[in-house]
Amino acid sequence: MYEPKMKENDYSVKEFIESVESEKKKADAYQLLELFEEVTGYDAKMWGPSIIGFGSYHYKYASGHEGDAPLVGFSPRKAKISLYLAYESEKREKMLERFGKHSKSKACVYVNKLADIDTRVLKELIEHTVETYQNLYPNK
Repeated sequence: MYEPKMKENDYSVKEFIESVESEKKKADAYQLLELFEEVTGYDAKMWGPSIIGFGSYHYKYASGHEGDAPLVGFSPRKAKISLYLAYESEKREKMLERFGKHSKSKACVYVNKLADIDTRVLKELIEHTVETYQNLYPNK
């Protein structure tokens, strides 16, 4: 049976952040931790070995595949900070125009450091993501 790698666990969020080598990324991670908790109202939880997630939802695809995922999250990775936000949409793209220096994929936005972005826009993106997933998956 399929066992997802990314699932909520009891690893310590603070211990994970303390393990980040770059002092600047570590400081940014603590700032993000505070910002995500403030905006979502959820306590941070580790998802898999390296994602800090907030809240959760249960998804089920037409294929029958189902599982749980954090509503929003981030990970202070070596190269860049990964922000796990809502999938590509017109609304997300409009917000990202005001966001600052970043790159993106379908579900992630990547930043080098918090000083490169507008944290007010990040708050909007977090709120949009939580609302999007709570509307799509209202069962949790």
